[in-house]
Amino acid sequence: MNTMTKTLTIAALSVASAATLFAAPSAHAATGSKAACPTPSKAEIKRSYDSKVDKPARGATAVKGVRVGHIPKGFTYGGVVAGRHGGVTEYGYQWGDDRANADLEQRSLWVRVLCWPDAKKLANLKRLPVTYGTFTGDVKTATIGGRRVLTKEGDGALGAGRYVGWVERKGVVVTVMASTPLVAELDKIISGIRLP
Repeated sequence: MNTMTKTLTIAALSVASAATLFAAPSAHAATGSKAACPTPSKAEIKRSYDSKVDKPARGATAVKGVRVGHIPKGFTYGGVVAGRHGGVTEYGYQWGDDRANADLEQRSLWVRVLCWPDAKKLANLKRLPVTYGTFTGDVKTATIGGRRVLTKEGDGALGAGRYVGWVERKGVVVTVMASTPLVAELDKIISGIRLP
């Protein structure tokens, strides 16, 4: 997989966001309180817009204000995915390997925080106003990694695997997309995600 293909993988998740980028982080980020929702800096927004690839991929603090305590091995690159759309601020990171997108052995992990004032309970996620990673169709409620979550099979732009989301606290949603080879590690991945 060449650099251009890697860039396109990350860009596919940020296409809609790039058209609606915003100039400054929301007020949530500046407060530093427990109720704060992590939002990207201007530099992170620019990295997302430019589809910049990190090689090697960033680690546990790839999303500022979020700790991803368990990142499976085998990733060769990563990139920030950030933007604003439909009243939702999105800030996340996608890890990937050098396999082609169509390869069922491809290792890919996308952790995203969404600042959405309407997020109060799990059922609200069914109307989450995002372009990629909606909770429509065959959605189930489950407990994974000690959290009550909505989950569904990955499809379309998300690729094969499992997509999971939960309301961390009012106004703060976390989603995780793990490719098929990483589904067995979802318990560890989800239990290891911490927000201040």
